[in-house]
Amino acid sequence: MKNLADSFSGPSAPGSAVPTKTSAAKPLRLGLLTALVIGSMIGSGVFSLPQNMASGAGAAAVLIGWLITGVGMLMLAFVYQTLTTRKPDLDNGIYAYARASAGEFVGFNSAWGYWVSAWIGNVGYLVIVFGTLGYFFPMFGDGNTRAAILGASIVLWIMHAVILRGVRSAAILNAVTTVAKVVPLLLFILLALAAFRSHIFTQEFWGNPKLGSVFTQVKSTMLITVWVFIGIEGANVFSARAQRREDIGRATMLGFAVVLLLLMAVSLLSLGIVAQADLAAMKNPSMAGVLDRAVGTWGAVLISIGLLVSVGGALLAWTLLAAETLFTPASGGVMPAFLARENNHGVPANALWVTNGLVQLFLIITLVSNATYQALISLATSMILVPYLFSAVYATRIAIRGEGYAVTDTVRGRDMLIGAAASVYCCWLLYAAGPKYLLLSALLYAPGVLLYGWAKRERGARLFKPFEAVILGALVVLAAIAAWLLASGALGL
Repeated sequence: MKNLADSFSGPSAPGSAVPTKTSAAKPLRLGLLTALVIGSMIGSGVFSLPQNMASGAGAAAVLIGWLITGVGMLMLAFVYQTLTTRKPDLDNGIYAYARASAGEFVGFNSAWGYWVSAWIGNVGYLVIVFGTLGYFFPMFGDGNTRAAILGASIVLWIMHAVILRGVRSAAILNAVTTVAKVVPLLLFILLALAAFRSHIFTQEFWGNPKLGSVFTQVKSTMLITVWVFIGIEGANVFSARAQRREDIGRATMLGFAVVLLLLMAVSLLSLGIVAQADLAAMKNPSMAGVLDRAVGTWGAVLISIGLLVSVGGALLAWTLLAAETLFTPASGGVMPAFLARENNHGVPANALWVTNGLVQLFLIITLVSNATYQALISLATSMILVPYLFSAVYATRIAIRGEGYAVTDTVRGRDMLIGAAASVYCCWLLYAAGPKYLLLSALLYAPGVLLYGWAKRERGARLFKPFEAVILGALVVLAAIAAWLLASGALGL
């Protein structure tokens, strides 16, 4: 999770030769960096993980899915570790790595995709919050009823007003939300271990025939497992503030290991308490329902409270991160200058208004389309796959060219293989996402071109290079197809 106080301290210019340091920022040590990585990855996803995984896969496919995800995300973690070491001049990496690799238009699209993923994820957070309250108040349903959307809108704009006044208690808030995330998970694991029944876990171990082949089942888990790992790049966001540069990579690896173990335990133990078919039909947050089966109502209440506090902190942090993701490239001239303006409290107010305005619009869309939490997280995840791919490709490229390596450095070959493996994994994820979410992603990527053109016109710069025009053409075609299918009812959220 992004340090809230540091969100408004001013960005570095991605791609600049020398990183911008904030004199007021205290250096972050390994322990705090690791906590930030864990905090950024653990949000609402884990609380709905049992049902999300079981909805399309049996126990064997879930195990295989975690194996693939574990290896793939490990490669991606190594990518960010490598880039931190080899390119210490590039801070705020998601944007900077793409820009350094393939120019401003690709860098812009990486930032745009990450931003869209962040605020769509926030829509998902609001839906799951009121879906959780629906456990106690039926009028909120699954978080997408009229009452739920009204409540979510009120929460959104109260939070907006609070952020506009500035946030000062960053350390306290981060500590509270981190505890709120981890403690319920540890309690769940302990109680689930006591209630685990091997005969339930092995029942239809390879999945019900209705779920399809094992390959199909494994593929169905991919976007879900990636969603719960979004934030693995968290330490890189703080690269300019780390006390020691090497701690960034260590924090990424430690955070990844802890989160992987927690997530695997939650999803697999649940399949030993509730049969796959029953778990797939369970209302989210399904961890509450599983613990209800295991120990009674108090378990469901415990998980629900933990989720509400956890998501509240995550929602605030990711709103700030989304605004910062517009603010940083705008400060570098790749997005319109008005997005780089701050209010008297040092808050990127215009970027915040744009971000939360779109969150509100999508909340209304979820009401009209009856979009579920799982559909929202799948869309948010598909949007972030392209920025991840850019990072993996860039790591491969610098290893091949030897950028940042000594002539006698023997790890270049290893880093090339890691970068290539991470790139293949990202391409596999794009395939696993399927045409539906790829087309919807193209539809959300396309409007960003208007902002890019706006920024270029402000600077009086050339709009597109030849290869960028090709990328634009492909994007427009895919977006047009998505728009036509959406209008005809053949494509929906």
